[in-house]
Amino acid sequence: MKISPYSLRRWLALTLPFCFGLALLISCSQAADAPKDKKDETKSVPSAPASGDLVPLVLKLPPPAFKGTPKDLQLSSFVEPMSDKPRPPMMVPPGLKNLAKDAKLTSSDKNATASVLEKITDGDKEASDQSIIFLRKGSQWVQMDLGAPAELFAILIWHAHNTAKVYHGVVVQLSDDPDFLKDVRTIFNNDQLNASGLGVGTDREYFETFEGKLIDAKGAKARYIRFYCKGSTESALNEYTEIEVYGRPAQ
Repeated sequence: MKISPYSLRRWLALTLPFCFGLALLISCSQAADAPKDKKDETKSVPSAPASGDLVPLVLKLPPPAFKGTPKDLQLSSFVEPMSDKPRPPMMVPPGLKNLAKDAKLTSSDKNATASVLEKITDGDKEASDQSIIFLRKGSQWVQMDLGAPAELFAILIWHAHNTAKVYHGVVVQLSDDPDFLKDVRTIFNNDQLNASGLGVGTDREYFETFEGKLIDAKGAKARYIRFYCKGSTESALNEYTEIEVYGRPAQ
């Protein structure tokens, strides 16, 4: 049978859209049934929380005892300016404890008895004279024995924050040797005059405030901690109110 050109064109016009639509439907169906690639699967599955997630270190601070910086206090450029803003929280691993509560304390000042030194870890951080202990003049240290090696993340020191003052020769060292003759690591040193003979410090001096001095121990492991000091802008005596050490047993 002979088909005219007009009839052929009309037949193609009617059938081609139908065939195209059928092919598109089959293609979409196959794409839906095909397995997703690994990249898409990664996006669709929520990631599990990491076991090492950090949390803010929660600290109980005493009330402030003063405001502002005395105008008549002569300071060097080595002193960190006093901030009028709250200190940002330190991020640490969860589950840390204040290991200082159960630590044994000794001192280079032999007049400081055990009953006197225990006030440094009794939880009293107030700015009153009853909360402060006094050590002799000159470079003196307080040593803390944690009882066993620990992984340390944050150390918080209050010397005395009853007035605006700056303490000199503040050094914090770690060791597993009770005599600090070997394996000694310094994690803070603002002793710019090398008064304690431990080396010239590169950290800055700072104002004592109700927030205390927060030192990042960065997970260092040690059993013993020594805290050095050599007087302040107010007195040649060495004062301590409280020390807290946040960490966990060493693995």
